[in-house]
Amino acid sequence: MKLATINANGEILAAIQTDEGYLPLPAGDLSEFLKHQDWKAIASKALETGTAGDLIPAGQARLLNPVPAPTKVICCGLNYSDHILEMGRELPEYPTLFAKFADTLADPDAEIASVSSTKVDWEAELAVVLGSDVSSASLEEAEAAIAGYTVANDISMRDWQRRTLQWFQGKAFDATTPLGPVLATADEIDPVAGAEVICRINGAEVQRGNTSTLVFSAARLVSYISEFTILRAGDIVLTGTPGGVGMGMEPPRFLADGDQLETEIPGIGILSNRFRLRVNSPALSR
Repeated sequence: MKLATINANGEILAAIQTDEGYLPLPAGDLSEFLKHQDWKAIASKALETGTAGDLIPAGQARLLNPVPAPTKVICCGLNYSDHILEMGRELPEYPTLFAKFADTLADPDAEIASVSSTKVDWEAELAVVLGSDVSSASLEEAEAAIAGYTVANDISMRDWQRRTLQWFQGKAFDATTPLGPVLATADEIDPVAGAEVICRINGAEVQRGNTSTLVFSAARLVSYISEFTILRAGDIVLTGTPGGVGMGMEPPRFLADGDQLETEIPGIGILSNRFRLRVNSPALSR
């Protein structure tokens, strides 16, 4: 199944995506819906019993960030072997983790603006969404807790990121991490078998990686993180980005005003985000 959070004529609701449109689910968004312990059964029944009269035509719905209210957004900074080597590092023994706030998330078609950074980079990623709570989970328990997968771009302000040894301030700008367009349930996507992660700027491909080369799989990340903090239904884990980021280019390349950014994982969908550079911060002159 592909699940979504949509705006249908001004009403925001969770829904199942079908070939003809969207079948409503009994929740205001997927963050709320995934808190139902039997969410899978509810969705399956809606798909089986839904009628044409229930259907919201695709043209009357806008796809939103599918999981707008996670309690945690935890990211793996270096996880594809090609990207790790591109950044001049050795393969890690443990995942490099950092956190974001829910405020960083944006809709799949949102305009992304920078008002205090001129070195804005792209990072196409597979995002994991939890479907149940886990704490100190085994690998099998972690895998069973995954509701599904969606597409993210961890857009990063490299000048801010490099001000200190901590990455946080370059990764936590409001409304700079587009997510979506839908949540593909775990039975539809197998990251271990391999899913392509692609990024294009103005139609030109800059990133292409395959999740089969992840150093730490989705389930391993969920299991590892759950050893020190509980993960709850609706929480998000970003799994890292493949090679091809702007900071790794010679010379480095960053997003320019008006650039069109596309992030794609076949089988899930495409994020399409216009970038705007509106720098007016006095911090840049320091």
